[in-house]
Amino acid sequence: MLISRYIFRQTASALIMILVSLTLIVWLTSLLREIKLLTAQGQTFLLFLQITALAIPSLIVTVAPVAFLIAALHSLNRLSGDSELIVLSAAGSSVWRLFSPYLFLAVVVSMCVLTANLFVLPNAARLLGDTVSQVRADVLSQVIQPGEFSDLEPGLTFHMRAKGDNGELLGVVVRDERDPKAVTTVIAEQGQILQDGGRASMMLHDGQIIRQQAEKTAAQVVVFTSYAFDIGDFSAKKGPRERKPRERDIGELLFPDKESPAYTNTKGSFRSEIHERFSGALYPIAFAIIAVLYLGRPKTTREGRTGNLFTAFTLGAAIRIAGIAGVNIVGKKAWALGLIYGIPVAVIVAGLVMLRLDIGAPVISLPSLRLPSFLKRGGSAPAARAS
Repeated sequence: MLISRYIFRQTASALIMILVSLTLIVWLTSLLREIKLLTAQGQTFLLFLQITALAIPSLIVTVAPVAFLIAALHSLNRLSGDSELIVLSAAGSSVWRLFSPYLFLAVVVSMCVLTANLFVLPNAARLLGDTVSQVRADVLSQVIQPGEFSDLEPGLTFHMRAKGDNGELLGVVVRDERDPKAVTTVIAEQGQILQDGGRASMMLHDGQIIRQQAEKTAAQVVVFTSYAFDIGDFSAKKGPRERKPRERDIGELLFPDKESPAYTNTKGSFRSEIHERFSGALYPIAFAIIAVLYLGRPKTTREGRTGNLFTAFTLGAAIRIAGIAGVNIVGKKAWALGLIYGIPVAVIVAGLVMLRLDIGAPVISLPSLRLPSFLKRGGSAPAARAS
């Protein structure tokens, strides 16, 4: 019992340190990607941190299984290096006694990942989507300066002549060149930014819509008194912002409104999101079995531990990559369920059988570096032979 607590504390502390380190590294990478939000779009640093911080729950869930694998391999390698595994084996302790703290910690990580996937991530994704929609509204109503042509994104240009005292936009021009088959230009006397159910839109008044088809020389001109231009996702749609599958609760994913356009147009995304949320809980258990299977037996040479360590990490990384690939494919191909569930379940079953029967796992042999004989003896290098 004492040794189980000791191993659990060692592995849990390593897991926390690795999880925090990996999450901060990935978060800093996302900060660098979103730096244009602060520099090009003129947002405040507090809002910049808020948007990037909302991605942290997703990062933790993604990194947690890999962090657990690294922590388990690290603690087992340390136990072996300090000859503690040899002492445990000599004292009659079985591999199952060693496996129990890792399995318990793996179940804790799995439950945390599952809970976050089902309840935490949808709320964070919804808040992130609403915040980004508000930021896009702020870009048009606050950041874009009168008399300047501003590219909100490649192919989408905004211009306004002046800004009224009450915040209305005067002399608005919107040119949309994102569709190579048709270029749309909207000219309006005035406009204003509205929020409808968390969806940002620009309401334009008294203007014209000019559409130029690529195959035609004549342009189509439509005169309007009011026109709503959606800037939530830069499409001309009305109504509240349509939530993405990642922003929906698990009940909405399992029992969606099959008549809604959001479901009929993205059925594959709904299926992928469902399997991604449930499959994440399998990997910590599979990684615990891999770690104990390869490093749970006492080793007397450093070379043996190195090969086992490299093989265990490579196998775990391959399983996780296969699962990610399966999530991306399962929306179109049902056979990808084998990548998502089949591989980790097969690893769990096969690993338990190998532990029960005390069967050694295959190890990738690493090439050993041999030093020249004069370096081993500590002598001097042989002199070059004169020609």
